[in-house]
Amino acid sequence: QVQLVESGGGSVQAGGSLRLSCAVSGYTYSRDCMGWFRQAPGKEREGVVVIDSDGSTSYADSVKGRFTISKDNAKNTLYLQMNSLKPEDTAMYYCAAEGPFGITWYRGCQFEYWGQGTQVTVSS
Repeated sequence: QVQLVESGGGSVQAGGSLRLSCAVSGYTYSRDCMGWFRQAPGKEREGVVVIDSDGSTSYADSVKGRFTISKDNAKNTLYLQMNSLKPEDTAMYYCAAEGPFGITWYRGCQFEYWGQGTQVTVSS
């Protein structure tokens, strides 16, 4: 059974930083795409960044240069370092993993497995 558990969300002021973590279990972690998505109140879920099995990354324009995705294969953990946070980054953040029955496509990856989310709130 695949489980993704996010942590690290919180409330920060604009310009601050947060580091999100996603602990992964029950998944062949290193072979497929993983990514981070977010959903703000009243808005659709949007892709933030994906990382390929070979470490290639693709960021949404809105976070490019401010957010950095990484993964530690030994710890089965995905990270999202978020710097220079803006109020418009406020959202629930979800990590996701690729799978053959996923219905969410982003940057060429088919996402099937999702975490429960962690809230990020940025105040001005």
